[in-house]
Amino acid sequence: MDKRSTLRDEPIAGTAVHLCVDMQRMYGPGTPWAVPWMTKVVPRIGEICERHSAQTVFTRFIPARRPGEGSGQWRRYYRKWASMTLEAIGPEMVEVVPELARYVPPAETFDKPVYSPWIDSRLHDRLQMRGCDTLVLTGGETDMCVLATLLGAVDWGYRAILVHDALCSSSDESHEAMIGLFSARFSEQVETASVEEVLSAWPGEVSEARIVLEGT
Repeated sequence: MDKRSTLRDEPIAGTAVHLCVDMQRMYGPGTPWAVPWMTKVVPRIGEICERHSAQTVFTRFIPARRPGEGSGQWRRYYRKWASMTLEAIGPEMVEVVPELARYVPPAETFDKPVYSPWIDSRLHDRLQMRGCDTLVLTGGETDMCVLATLLGAVDWGYRAILVHDALCSSSDESHEAMIGLFSARFSEQVETASVEEVLSAWPGEVSEARIVLEGT
């Protein structure tokens, strides 16, 4: 086992869902929000998508349409980041990066206006329709949207598996701190694992999950 891993010695449920956080074009090279090593983890995430495309959900962070929109401090946020509003970047920039977008469908997308996808019950309800009780988490950034996603998963009671070599951040220091934090402080609720360990412990795709969704 990878020395950074805390994966339990038990299979990952066949009804698990791969929740890939915000791997979008607006975080790619050349934008103010670029995550320098996002491109390095895309192939690692793709390995999971290749095996479990029908069990993958891509979250997408949707910025405000124009500066000054949003509630509370988000209004201030988009005054600072006016260059990253939808009017400025264009709607195509919120799309999942092409290397991963090719898995949609059968993979799905889930849009959110803030860091966390759990601000209402929509995502939880969709996961429950699949019979899901386990989430395999990848994406970016480790210390922002992934952090918010992971904490919400813990609150909802999911088994949460953080794939440490399929995450990215603009800050190496914060990334490492988050991995250490969850391994040490959330050991009963959060596991860490490599891509290889996840794929070894996770059975093939479950067609029943797709049947449930297609029948709704």
